[in-house]
Amino acid sequence: MNETYCARVAQVLRYIEENLGRSLSLGELAEVSHFSPYHFHRIFGGVMGETVNDYVRRRRVETAVNLLAFRPHLSITDVALSCGFSSSANFAKALTQYFGYAPSQIRQPNKIKNRKIGKVFSKYGKEFDPYALYPWLQTTDADDDDPNPALGDVRVEQWAAQSMVQRLAAGGYTPAAVFGTWDRLIALAEGHGVAASDQQRFGLCYDNPAVTPLDKCRYEAAVVLPEAVVVKRRFVRSTLPAGPYAVLPFVEPADETSAAQLGLYARWLPSSGFEPDGFPLLERYRNDGRQTGIVEMDICIKLRKLE
Repeated sequence: MNETYCARVAQVLRYIEENLGRSLSLGELAEVSHFSPYHFHRIFGGVMGETVNDYVRRRRVETAVNLLAFRPHLSITDVALSCGFSSSANFAKALTQYFGYAPSQIRQPNKIKNRKIGKVFSKYGKEFDPYALYPWLQTTDADDDDPNPALGDVRVEQWAAQSMVQRLAAGGYTPAAVFGTWDRLIALAEGHGVAASDQQRFGLCYDNPAVTPLDKCRYEAAVVLPEAVVVKRRFVRSTLPAGPYAVLPFVEPADETSAAQLGLYARWLPSSGFEPDGFPLLERYRNDGRQTGIVEMDICIKLRKLE
């Protein structure tokens, strides 16, 4: 795929995320992409594998499910309006059609009696289970008051801003896409004199694989490099913003990552006095998990004071 096309579509994706709460026209998104409206929807479909309207609808319901699970203080109506739905009734209908579950069932999966199949399965092959949003509810040890005691290791760190170079994984969270992207980025940094063992590496995780089909999840690999380093297309200059970050050390098999991330959002954040400030969840790597099967990293969330 032409790299200029990919870069322009990526710009549209960022714009959509920033404006999910309001109506978005094809013409408006085409203007952001710098393609004509006539061609834009075909180009978007070619790059993303789904139409613009399907993508926007999917991102709205996915974002809403995450808010339902991890922002319990928000009412269902608040969640609906913040994600671009005109009413709580329309919101409930959209979630039930897409995921197979109503908003109240997603918030209280223990009250679900019958498993349902929504459009997410027929369209993307994704089996959605509300219980996957709450892994600690599935513990079998009745005597364990805290099935994820590692959350006690969370600390808040103040980070300085850092200049980074990043690259989008074309293929979402699939291992081939993630590892292939990292191989290119590691080689880029080595070519500019930063040995692999000295590289500061971050994964930017935009989506929740418990909600979003794996190949549709957005993942960007990033490595800290001086601003003087000139990068080619497909590699993008960015800045890791300064500020407070929640940091959870993690040394486990890769398939345990999602449960730790969800626990950080749903169990540590509500009593922390902070909330996420909109920057994607970060994984700060300390090893190459392909070599040992164990991932050593910090799971990090940029914070702001809860208002």
